[in-house]
Amino acid sequence: MAAPEPDAPREPDALADAATDPGPATETDPGADPHAHPAPEAEADLDAEAEAGAPAGREPVTVPSMSAGPDFVLRPWEMSDLPLVREASHDPYIPLITTVPARYSDAAAEAFVRRQWERAATGAGYPFAIVRSRDRRPVGAIGLWLRELPEGRASIGYWMVPSGRGQGVTRAALRTVTSWALRDLGIPRLQLFVEPWNTASARIAVDVGYRREGLLRGWQRVGDERRDMAVYGLLNTDGPVDGRAVTAD
Repeated sequence: MAAPEPDAPREPDALADAATDPGPATETDPGADPHAHPAPEAEADLDAEAEAGAPAGREPVTVPSMSAGPDFVLRPWEMSDLPLVREASHDPYIPLITTVPARYSDAAAEAFVRRQWERAATGAGYPFAIVRSRDRRPVGAIGLWLRELPEGRASIGYWMVPSGRGQGVTRAALRTVTSWALRDLGIPRLQLFVEPWNTASARIAVDVGYRREGLLRGWQRVGDERRDMAVYGLLNTDGPVDGRAVTAD
């Protein structure tokens, strides 16, 4: 799970926040920690950090629907996604790094969904629900957060509920948002933050093309403590993502 940024609203503040999907990592590494994920959008989700971080005067953005391979789609959040929020609230890690309510109620879940809409409306970023194509079941979230866009960079956060793990969806979602942000939106730099223990999330980030750039000590508050975060970065000059150049010829 990739963490959302520390100063942004959490949530796939991180798509975040970002985040808890051992998904494809467990497929290739049976011994990996089942909760390994990039931290919330360095905020771990993808979440709380995005709200607080919308630059003043930013224009609203429209969250598109995109294919993330043959089996999953990324789309704007809908009020019908409350079952996803319920499942995420029962995960021991996701509520720590996002604004997913730790104690589920329909009212709290509805407020969570409205926060995603507000992030797009205020230009804080693009919050996506990750949905399985065959049954239209939402299984996770990923967000592209724009708080630092004036400086030429944005962050990604994500999380995945247990029913979506082990299917390669986190890797597909991260690759899709990364390629779109670099090539179509023309963002010069993307970054995400992962707790050092989260080897599965780190592997996913590296597989997509991110490079580990260092360790940020005490970077983010997770639960009741401040934790270190490894920072991973990718520039739109670094080469192809998903087999295609990220900048036009």
